[in-house]
Amino acid sequence: DGQVVLGFNRRRLEELLAKAPPGAPTLGVAVADAQRWAQMAGAYVGTVRPGSPAARAGLRNGDVIVELAGRAVHSAGELEQITAGLRAGGQVSIIYVRHGRRLEGELSL
Repeated sequence: DGQVVLGFNRRRLEELLAKAPPGAPTLGVAVADAQRWAQMAGAYVGTVRPGSPAARAGLRNGDVIVELAGRAVHSAGELEQITAGLRAGGQVSIIYVRHGRRLEGELSL
């Protein structure tokens, strides 16, 4: 529903994920603005849910998502907006930074 959860409140995050509309894609990550955690623009990954699209694509805690589906990601809010515009069942590209290295992958939603 467009909410961004900061601080990795696990219980609240699980509540929001449970309320996701049917067919709405989820990446399976808890994110925050990377500027605060990694001193760079993007969405800082605090948690990756096992078995989620993000986990299957190889994302890990501490990664910073900088591009999704060909669109630049500058914040956690932008990642949420981009994700909301995607269709479940599709496949999209993702670019993320891990330990200063840019990595690319594919997410199956």
